[in-house]
Amino acid sequence: MTEIRPPAAAPAVARGTLRPATPKPYALRIESLRVAYRGDEGERLALDDLSFSIARGEAYGLVGESGSGKSTVAMAIARYLARNARIVGGRIELAGRDVATLERRALREMRTRDLSFVYQDPARALNPTLTVGRQLIESFELTGLRGTKAHDAAYEMLERVQMPTPERALASYPHQLSGGMQQRVVIAMALAKRPALLILDEATTGLDATVEAEIIALLQTLRRASDTALLFISHKLPLVAELCDYIGVLERGKLVEEGTPGQMFAHPEHPYTAALLACLPSFGRTKRDGPLATLGDAKAYDGPRDGFARGTIGGLPEGAANRDGGLRVIEAGLRAIEAAGRGMAAAQQSAPAPSSDGPPVLSVTEVSKTYRIGTDTLYALDRVSLAVRPGETLGIVGESGSGKTTLARIIAGLVPADTGTLTLEGAPLRERVERRSRAQIAALQSVFQNPHNALNRSHQLRTLLGRAIGKLARLRGQAREQRIHALLDAVRLPHARLSARARELSGGQQQRVAIARAFAGEPRLLICDEPTSALDVSVQASILNLLVELQRTQQVGYLFISHDLAVIRYIADHVVVLYHGQVVETASADDLFARPCHPYTEALLGATSAPARTPDRDAPEHRGCIYASRCNVSLGLRCEQQVPADYEVGNGHTVRCHLFGPGYGRRRGG
Repeated sequence: MTEIRPPAAAPAVARGTLRPATPKPYALRIESLRVAYRGDEGERLALDDLSFSIARGEAYGLVGESGSGKSTVAMAIARYLARNARIVGGRIELAGRDVATLERRALREMRTRDLSFVYQDPARALNPTLTVGRQLIESFELTGLRGTKAHDAAYEMLERVQMPTPERALASYPHQLSGGMQQRVVIAMALAKRPALLILDEATTGLDATVEAEIIALLQTLRRASDTALLFISHKLPLVAELCDYIGVLERGKLVEEGTPGQMFAHPEHPYTAALLACLPSFGRTKRDGPLATLGDAKAYDGPRDGFARGTIGGLPEGAANRDGGLRVIEAGLRAIEAAGRGMAAAQQSAPAPSSDGPPVLSVTEVSKTYRIGTDTLYALDRVSLAVRPGETLGIVGESGSGKTTLARIIAGLVPADTGTLTLEGAPLRERVERRSRAQIAALQSVFQNPHNALNRSHQLRTLLGRAIGKLARLRGQAREQRIHALLDAVRLPHARLSARARELSGGQQQRVAIARAFAGEPRLLICDEPTSALDVSVQASILNLLVELQRTQQVGYLFISHDLAVIRYIADHVVVLYHGQVVETASADDLFARPCHPYTEALLGATSAPARTPDRDAPEHRGCIYASRCNVSLGLRCEQQVPADYEVGNGHTVRCHLFGPGYGRRRGG
């Protein structure tokens, strides 16, 4: 008989306060679940004696680093486990039925009626050959609606998930929508049937802050109105604290702590929970304050462990369930973590502020890009200008569909701009990558959100890095081998992994390989398009630390795109805010986060309430300010009919808003 080995984990400690009994029936009950995966060395437990329950209308958050077993829990509930996995013990009960005993027809019915999934990668959940409307309408047809009623329900649901131009989205194919828009479609499909249990596996990864807030509000309304239970799997700890009634922490297959957000994040009992919190970049922390803590660095959280164990860290009252609740609860713990780690941070070398002198490594001037969707013209970018200097990180923020990725693709030479110019280190940059010189290709590299999509999974690391070096640096033989080893050292991967194939690496290791490949030709500019959004908080911290260190030593400029504002605050020196293809505000990161000026930036940073639904955008007919219909301080006809200019408000801080123009002169941050 094959031996099943338990995962190596820290000794179990006392969990948080156990949950009180609930009068509501349970949507999900898991008792002593054990799941094993079969490999070359026998079977190994991925989940070990896991027990938790979710009542009807309740939200339960499951957190932990990559490989802790979170997604295995979701797959086991739906009986979607891989062929090399099996349940070796325990029980899963969904909507009162034992999942393991269901025959094929009953299992299909359970998946259709009682269970919905929203995955991290929406592109894999949508059929590329069918329009969004056909797929969403089918979801409502499963509930009994037909014809016009199903279409109207699909349109209404897209409005509820804050989809810009719902009618256009219904007529579009998935590839014609941004990643964030695709995810809104998948969420709409999942919400169509009002299931007993909705599993969201990193479902908000591709969403910006304002849309994420609306989706969370929608989920809260749904679960209370229809008694749908939520299993929310995420590495966004503030979001978990905000949405969920209870939270469970998984460490290598074991549930090491469970409790309410107030208990877990203000007074965690297990050192692993404290370590996860320590990895978060707090909203006020920057790279000048030193590197982020990681789980791999024991010194980064040994101190906070002691503090949490002694119960000396103060927190907030339990039950904070408002928009700020998740951030406020976690900030209480982070303040103590930072205080305990200041000595470590001070002893390490922090990133110096880049000089604003000298020519930029990249200049983008008046770049515009339009797309045709049916008879409509979509303005993806409208006269965008920006610059990145050596050793500087320029953060790009904005909603899904604001043009961030289109901008990155134009700079990378993957799509041509309609108008405008690009220069790299003062030389014109051809619009197509195949027309650029070898030196320019080496000088401008990219790191994408999902490394498993950017790397050939069947190739060894030696091949992946060797090809990049051969194409970009023209090194051969021993010189190339030395360069490969130097790249592995730079991204902290052991030389023994050179024979490993990409598919054998974890997500964090794959992203390190992607970064190493990008640095193969000693680039001058790196385009980072959501490079950490798919990673758990510990791996994210290590990748951010790596990027900061490589920038400090090699003075590479970064164009850094992210939905995570805390990440932008940590790594960016300057920030550009995009809204519907236009730059509405540009400032240093310190200035922007301290005193946001544009009403959209204020909404994005949470300084005001979340804006109303994005209106239809028919750019050729548009007059005035593009944000006028959503602005809560609009000047009426002036904003609706007159295009605002870019106004300088000091220290290189510019804002495209009538409130700062002649005749009004709004004070900064007022």
